[in-house]
Amino acid sequence: MITTVAFDADDTLVDIHTAVTAGLSAVTAAVADPALTLELFHADADDHWISLADRDAREIRAAAMRYTLARAGREHELDRWLELFFEVRFAHSRPFEGATAVLDKLSRDYRLGYATNANSEAHRCGLGGRFAFEIYALRGGVPKKPARGFFEAVLAAAQAQPHEVVYVGDNYEHDVAGAAGAGLRTVWLNRAGAPAAGPVRADVVIGSLDELPDAVTSLAG
Repeated sequence: MITTVAFDADDTLVDIHTAVTAGLSAVTAAVADPALTLELFHADADDHWISLADRDAREIRAAAMRYTLARAGREHELDRWLELFFEVRFAHSRPFEGATAVLDKLSRDYRLGYATNANSEAHRCGLGGRFAFEIYALRGGVPKKPARGFFEAVLAAAQAQPHEVVYVGDNYEHDVAGAAGAGLRTVWLNRAGAPAAGPVRADVVIGSLDELPDAVTSLAG
């Protein structure tokens, strides 16, 4: 029996690309240095999300922005531009179209959870009050996905056994392989139709959130 559906945040429920691009665009415009382009801020951030993958999300963002600003000798301005980034980023952090309707439908039959590696806090992304529990990696001793401990924290919060919880996410390594390794049921939100990057198979693969209620029903069957 399925009792709980838990969600990844960024790129699953939250349109993080739009929000981050808005934040970096605001910084680029305010910095007003032709050498520090939006594309450069994005590229440096991408590199730092890989090289500092085990760090806190805000720490990664700060390190990436410091690196970009240092290209023009302006790293001393970091605090000012970092605060601007987060102000604009969260002002534009919203659920994907149709996401709240899906949550409303699922909440009639299941407990809902929100469990993320990053700092997209539900109440700052238009999703406050919708979840029975929220888990944020690197808070309260919770490790980052795909560590088993992350999913053990989800199970503890859900007060459920692994086979009773469905984890929904867009990232194969974190949300499919990681969750399956801890025994949870998995739904891979694979909007791009990408091939699986390993031997683990999601219980269900969907191309849009609209398909999720039927996917969970098929697992609960």
